[in-house]
Amino acid sequence: MMRKFLFAGAIGAAIFTLNMPAIAKTDSLPVGRCINMGNHFEPPTEAGFGGRKIADNDFEIIAKAGFNTIRLPVRWSTHMVDGPSGDAPEYKIDPKYMKRIKYVVDNARQSNLNIILNSHHFEEIHSDPSEKNIAKLAAMWKQIAIIFADYPTENLWFEIENEPHDKFNDSNLLDVLTPALYEIRKSNPDRPVIIGGEFWSGIKSLQTLKLPDDPHIIPTFHYYDPFDFTHQGATWVDNPPPMGREYGSKEDKANLKADVQKIKDYIAQTGKTPFMGEFGANGPVPLEQRVKYQKAVRQAFDEVNIGMCAWAYTNTFPLYDSSTKKWVPGMLDAMGLKEGKDEEGK
Repeated sequence: MMRKFLFAGAIGAAIFTLNMPAIAKTDSLPVGRCINMGNHFEPPTEAGFGGRKIADNDFEIIAKAGFNTIRLPVRWSTHMVDGPSGDAPEYKIDPKYMKRIKYVVDNARQSNLNIILNSHHFEEIHSDPSEKNIAKLAAMWKQIAIIFADYPTENLWFEIENEPHDKFNDSNLLDVLTPALYEIRKSNPDRPVIIGGEFWSGIKSLQTLKLPDDPHIIPTFHYYDPFDFTHQGATWVDNPPPMGREYGSKEDKANLKADVQKIKDYIAQTGKTPFMGEFGANGPVPLEQRVKYQKAVRQAFDEVNIGMCAWAYTNTFPLYDSSTKKWVPGMLDAMGLKEGKDEEGK
């Protein structure tokens, strides 16, 4: 059938019509147990935030531990080619960088993992959601979508932009995202596309999140509550919470229960099942407390049967220790997976 996309805003009101067959609505994704490949491709250079490059056997390790999905954060916005084609209106992504991302996606698929591929840390669009940056986001996704157009929709999903915040909020969310969605739909008419809400996509953002009129949009949220526990000693945060906060008080348990209810209410009201795109606690937090938190959150949200993506594989909030080549003690159990597997998955 003919499908129309309507958006209005900084680039003016417009209606685009695409020739697309009638397709069933996507109400949820089989995310299951998921882990973020954090701090690999969102730094300016791979592993530039003190991490390491993704190794060829990482996805085998992840799959053998029992994970179903990886989320791959990518900072496309800092990898344009040198010269005029890297500027407006083409904003051409460096082919070498694109080739590296494609290699990693292919590697993950060889281990039968689902992949969530996103745009991460496009900082300019958060501080200045202007016509120029909206066009750049759309141009990036046009290229990404074409490269991956032939990949199965069952296990490769796009997330247009991570954690809207600052001046990128509910007032302009659809204006910013719809041009990119339109470019995606030209080559990927039925691929699931993920959208999170304002204020870093916290759980409260679902209350006001408006989704495009598209049957294959999936909402997401991130969960770092209570922030004064999860971000103790976080050097990248202004005025980071001090160390020493423990998790598990009566108030913590009550708040967690209330947050699970928010997801139940959202599903009942919208018919859409969101998934948790990030959760975890900072590495300097005592391990016993990190594990306790990870398990409490996972068990609580298991009640609503949503996918959950831990942050992150080897860096900042690590679940896997690449120096010992072992999973951090207690973390697989916290994720509801089998403990005791080493690098070979034995």
